[in-house]
Amino acid sequence: MRAIPHEALFDLASYDYPLAEDRIAQAPAEPRDSSRLLIWNVASGEARHRRFRDIVEFLRPEDLLVLNDTRVLPARLLGTRSGGGRAEVFLLSPLDPDMLTWRALVRPGRRLRAGAEVRVGDRAVRVEAEEPEGVRTVRLGREGEGRREILAFIETFGQVPLPPYIHAEGDMRESYQTVFARREGSVAAPTASLHFTPELLARIDALGARRAWVTLHVGLGTFRPVKVPDIRQHAIHQEPCEVPEATAKAIRDCRARGGRVVAAGTTVVRTLESMAGEDGEVRPGFLNTGLFICPGFRFRAVDAMITNFHLPKSSLLMLVSAFAAGLGGWEGCEERALSGLLSLYALAAEEGYRFFSFGDAMFIQR
Repeated sequence: MRAIPHEALFDLASYDYPLAEDRIAQAPAEPRDSSRLLIWNVASGEARHRRFRDIVEFLRPEDLLVLNDTRVLPARLLGTRSGGGRAEVFLLSPLDPDMLTWRALVRPGRRLRAGAEVRVGDRAVRVEAEEPEGVRTVRLGREGEGRREILAFIETFGQVPLPPYIHAEGDMRESYQTVFARREGSVAAPTASLHFTPELLARIDALGARRAWVTLHVGLGTFRPVKVPDIRQHAIHQEPCEVPEATAKAIRDCRARGGRVVAAGTTVVRTLESMAGEDGEVRPGFLNTGLFICPGFRFRAVDAMITNFHLPKSSLLMLVSAFAAGLGGWEGCEERALSGLLSLYALAAEEGYRFFSFGDAMFIQR
């Protein structure tokens, strides 16, 4: 196990690890639930190697599985500048209910200042304003248009914004979408949920475990790496999230019957913990969350987590490390959890697990 001194716990370099490029998955497993699953019992330290479809064996009838129902938009719009030359508009988040204006990243940024236009399909996308960190406000809509027309335009002319480490060609719209995606708004998939199939969900239902839904639309934060040497100084861009009343009630009912709240992915963890009060009760509602979870965070809502293998130095790796510390009861000595997590990452790489968005998964419990 890699020893990490306490004073290095908030050092960005402590979250780095080596990974061979051939361990980065370029496509999902087929079928999806045939991906590998590393079961980590944090309290005992035991690690078991299974297939994702075996998750049913580790869930309990009284558990509640919470999933993110966001849908990935084909948010990369490729076109030409009004002065000639190729251009890209990468939609990040809508600024109004009708999706007429958006926050976006653009290329080439130096040529796409306020007032510039990019011809995409049958319309001109206009840069309305410039924001910090290279972000632009762009207008897609025409007079009298609404959400339906904008979504139709994006679906027709947009491309799925795959992470830069995925080099696959062709249409990946279905591959980079969960089987239960329904609420449009993300620019990246909640990747821990890419492993689920309708058949696996039916088996979980047959077990007796309940399901509930939240929505977090993944935005700019996913594409912004942690760069500050002291991770406590990192700021995550806000993302809209929502907990329905039915989900808040399902969590209360789960607690009453002695079950566990099992989060499918870091987006679910961040949503539930953003909405949890000091008493641990998850309130229904909507907010823009900028919650950054790192060691020292006290978890109130989530008891177990399904998650993929994350990038070095990423905020998601920090979240998982913090969760393991809380689950193991190691508050005050979180370096033990980080050491254990990185040791498991090294083991997974040696065992041939596939990493990142299309890669394999972990189930972290006690």
